[in-house]
Amino acid sequence: MSEELSPARWAFNITHILNTVLGPEHFPINVQEVAKELSLQMYRDDPITEIQGKNIPGFEGALFKDPSGQKGWAIFFNNSFQSKGRINFTLAHEFGHYLIHRVRYPNGIQCSESDLVRWDSELGQIEHQANVFAANLLMPLDDYRRQIPDNIKITMEMMDVVTQRYAVSLLAALIRWIDYTSKRAIVVVSRSGFILWAKPSKSAFSSGIFYRTASSPPIEVPANSIAARPADFDIEKAKKGMKHGPGVWFKEPSEEITVFADQYDLTISIIQFAL
Repeated sequence: MSEELSPARWAFNITHILNTVLGPEHFPINVQEVAKELSLQMYRDDPITEIQGKNIPGFEGALFKDPSGQKGWAIFFNNSFQSKGRINFTLAHEFGHYLIHRVRYPNGIQCSESDLVRWDSELGQIEHQANVFAANLLMPLDDYRRQIPDNIKITMEMMDVVTQRYAVSLLAALIRWIDYTSKRAIVVVSRSGFILWAKPSKSAFSSGIFYRTASSPPIEVPANSIAARPADFDIEKAKKGMKHGPGVWFKEPSEEITVFADQYDLTISIIQFAL
């Protein structure tokens, strides 16, 4: 396989290998084993030799030359997080850097939380490519569509199933879903009452449902939304969601599910609209 492959093609090729060796029910993927084994098979003189957790504030993951001075590379991840899904996605992200970027960046790459959490256009190209690789590797589209068809409204129960199946965070699973769903929906990520970024489905964007957050003044979350009123909703009530009339989220009726994600200090809202 060549370093010139696209992130999605890299993930597709590895998924084909895993399907052949382990069968189609090979989820969740053990990224540590896959990264070490495949890198050794493909690049015997330049493999991934070490994967290690470290507790460094502000640090999410990194790819560096093996610190022992031996040949090969090392992947580091922040092991202070309780979310196995977050760590799993970080490992896949760094594996993507190894496959796609190590030749261009021989001194390695270090990633912060925003590199993996933010998926908007402000992201550096290589971080976006590593995220695309990780999403395709951990959550192959054909398998994801079998779990949640593209034409149905989602619930938190459905998202719980896929996050457990793929061992990924809720945010990673939602971004994967919003990319293929035919429903009109938008994922809104906020903190302290202000929208950080949002990602609409293709059909939602075409109907004018989106937020411009890049290089724009801060946007407050709607005052009557669940996201704006954490004190009024316990965790389970917010996850069950509620219906809104026109004018809460955009100009038409909507249904909102919100998760107050303490692990990221983020509020994640899924807003769905009628077709």
